[in-house]
Amino acid sequence: MSTSFERYQKRKLISSYFSVVLSIGLVLFLLGVLGLLVLNTKKLADHFKEQITISIFLKDNAKQVEIDQLQKSLILAEYTKTAAYVSKEEAAEQHSEEIGENFIDFLGYNPLKNSIDLQLNADYVSTDQIVSIAEDIAAKGYVEEVSYDKPLIALLTDNVKKISFWVLMACAIFTFIAVLLINSSIRLSIYSKRFIIKTMQMVGATKTFIRRPFIWTNIKLGMLGALLALVVMGGLLYYMNLNFPELNLMEDPILLAVLFVGVFILGVLISLISTFFATQRFLNLRTDDLYY
Repeated sequence: MSTSFERYQKRKLISSYFSVVLSIGLVLFLLGVLGLLVLNTKKLADHFKEQITISIFLKDNAKQVEIDQLQKSLILAEYTKTAAYVSKEEAAEQHSEEIGENFIDFLGYNPLKNSIDLQLNADYVSTDQIVSIAEDIAAKGYVEEVSYDKPLIALLTDNVKKISFWVLMACAIFTFIAVLLINSSIRLSIYSKRFIIKTMQMVGATKTFIRRPFIWTNIKLGMLGALLALVVMGGLLYYMNLNFPELNLMEDPILLAVLFVGVFILGVLISLISTFFATQRFLNLRTDDLYY
C-alpha cells in the first residue's frame, strides 16, 4: 500500500515539475521571439525599403556611352544598392509575359523606353532624399523621366515608425505578463507544499533553511524551461533563415548569443525571485490561514 502511495506521490510531483517547466519554457519562448522581432525590426524594415524601385527612363536619342556613364555613376553613389540597365526589348518581353500576349504585334512598334532600375540603400529611402536624388538624375539631358511610387514611400516610412514603437510596447507588456505567469506557476507549485513548509517551521527550522531547497529546485526548473525555450527558438531561427535567407537573421551571432543568454538568465532570475517571495508568504502565514 505504501509503495503504491509513494508512486502516486512521485507521479504527482513529476507532473507538477513538468507543468512548471512547460509553462516557463512557453513564456520564455514567446519572450525570446519578441526579442528576435525587436532585434530584427530595423532589418525587416530595411529589407522592404530596399525593394522599392526608381525607374529612370532614357530618351531614344541617348547615346550608349551616356547610359554607361550614368549607370556607373549610380553604382558608385553611396545611396545605391543596385542599378540595373533594362533595354526596351527586355522591358517589352517582361511586359508581354505579364499580360500574356505580345502587345508589339498589336501596336506594330515598341513604345517602351530604355531604362535603369535603381534600388536605394534603406537609409536613403525617405520622401525628401528620394526627391533630391530624382531631381539630380532628371536634370541630365538624356533622361526622359524619373518614376517612383511616392505614396508607397510615404506610407512605408510612416508605418515603419509606428511598427517600431508598437513592437517595443508589446515587448514591455509581454515581459510583464511573462513575469506574472512564471510567478503564478511557481506559487501554485509551492502552494501544494504549504503544510510541509509550516511543519518544518514548527519544528524549529529557520526560514533560510526552509527556503533553500525550494529555491534551488525551482532554479533548476527555470533552467530546464529556459533551455526548452532556447531549443525551440533555435529551431525557429534556423527554419526562418533557411526559408528567408534575404532577411539575414543570423548575420550577427554575437547579438543572438546575447539574446539567448539573456533569456536563460531571465528564466533563472524570475524563478529565484518568485520562489523567494512565494515561500516567504507561506512562512509568514498563521497555521489557520493555510486552509484558505
